[in-house]
Amino acid sequence: MINIAEVAETNAMIERENLDVRTITMGISLLDCISDDRAKLEQRIYDRICTAAGDLVRTGEEISREFGVPIVNKRVSVTPMALIGGAACHTPEDFASLAQTLDRAGRQIGVNFIGGYSALVQKGETKADRLLIDSIPQALAETEVVCSSVNLGSTKTGIDMDAVRRMGWAIRETAIRTADRGCIGCAKLVVLCNAPDDNPFMAGAFHGVSEGDCVIHVGVSGPGVVKTALEQVRGADFETLCETIKRTAFKVTRVGQLVAREAAARLQVPFGIIDLSLAPTPAVGDSVAQILQEIGVEHPGAPGTTAALALLNDQVKKGGIMASSYVGGLSGAFIPVSEDAGMIDAVHAGALSLEKLEAMTCVCSVGLDMIAVPGDVSEETISGIIADEMAIGMVNSKTTAVRLIPAIGCGVGDTLEFGGLLGSAPVMEVNRFACDAFVNRGGRIPAPVHSFKN
Repeated sequence: MINIAEVAETNAMIERENLDVRTITMGISLLDCISDDRAKLEQRIYDRICTAAGDLVRTGEEISREFGVPIVNKRVSVTPMALIGGAACHTPEDFASLAQTLDRAGRQIGVNFIGGYSALVQKGETKADRLLIDSIPQALAETEVVCSSVNLGSTKTGIDMDAVRRMGWAIRETAIRTADRGCIGCAKLVVLCNAPDDNPFMAGAFHGVSEGDCVIHVGVSGPGVVKTALEQVRGADFETLCETIKRTAFKVTRVGQLVAREAAARLQVPFGIIDLSLAPTPAVGDSVAQILQEIGVEHPGAPGTTAALALLNDQVKKGGIMASSYVGGLSGAFIPVSEDAGMIDAVHAGALSLEKLEAMTCVCSVGLDMIAVPGDVSEETISGIIADEMAIGMVNSKTTAVRLIPAIGCGVGDTLEFGGLLGSAPVMEVNRFACDAFVNRGGRIPAPVHSFKN
């Protein structure tokens, strides 16, 4: 039972500490839409999304009003489009047309984003995978709400370095094609290792083939809540610190569980998972970096940062697991640069480098996220950064990701402005020594020895 004190505490979290349900994401299978006729395929995709998710936005707004819980985004994820379009699409332009269909459907139902313009190439590429990857720059330049992701590696299969090399080109080309809009296309494009099938957060969300026809996933975020809780135990020992984070994560997850169950019941769609991720925003007090400062580091990047982040990530997961039987997705602490005011301050202070961020990704819930790099960085260097991050995920059996934004026409010290949840991104320095000979070898990096479990 929930008592009146807990109700008051939750209200305070919402009103003063930036607690919110970051997203309700409906996953939709498009497998039954497959056709070798592209016109029929596009009509089936459009009809399927509009029918299944037609009430998603309205339902989310009703729940938000009735329960007093902010629901920031309503989103849709679909089956990876490389699987859906293979029979009907014979050129990159054909696939880009599918992206436009997704965009029309997403705008029709009013969602903030639609994810699943994706390919899964951790072990190799089909012709459809290659065509979709080649189409990504055009697709993201010509759409508004479509997000794209490509899974390049896994602990079980290794890393497809041919696909890593192609994605270096795709990221840079996407930046060039959207340079007149702050290179915004790259903010909707992510590459991953060990991508989960049930992630509600963009840009990496897609509806996995192991999922059902339709499902509701909810992502909850509350870095401000955790920071406020830690302020009450300032100077305490690590046991007290960990217990405080765990208890707070439990309370935040219960809010998400309530919203998820209600949304699933009203939409008559099965409930999938709760993703408890401390996902920051540019709002004051809604920062993972400030949690790390409260734990005891002057700025993220200082000695001790990786240990502090490991502690935070682990206790968030433990609290979430106690609150719900179905915690999934990414669940943990995000460390994007552009979306976190404290991370931006750390970059400006000279405390946080790209290399330190890479070290922190060994223990956070995702990876190198929303990082602007100089516009003249080569596609081979981008591929090298991707390969490093994929290796961290592969060897450590965790999800890692890269969302880089080559800031065309900008250099170190400049800033890209996105607005909204995406915030602004200071352009960070990149190691200028070449890795061309490495990324151009071709082939696949094998899976690590500990992957052979059966």
